[in-house]
Amino acid sequence: MIGVIATIRIQDGKAEEFEAVFTTLAEQVREQEPGNFAYELCKSRTEANTYKVLELYVDEDALKAHGASDHFKAAGPGIGACLAGRPDVEYLDGVG
Repeated sequence: MIGVIATIRIQDGKAEEFEAVFTTLAEQVREQEPGNFAYELCKSRTEANTYKVLELYVDEDALKAHGASDHFKAAGPGIGACLAGRPDVEYLDGVG
């Protein structure tokens, strides 16, 4: 199992646009990626304009397939237009 936590900071006034693009992406991930167990967007309670994406994949191949998917690539420009900087991404290995 591989976990991913991505911290995404967006520009002021871009929350609605970002959430709309991400919601569409998340639906596509859940429908089209059998190796993905979780793909959830969460909004920080303590940091303004900050989101966390919580992801779980069965293995490295599923993680690579996610990054190479057409729906992930198609969402890139819409998400990128909302960013206030590069996302911080942490990769985790499942235990047990």
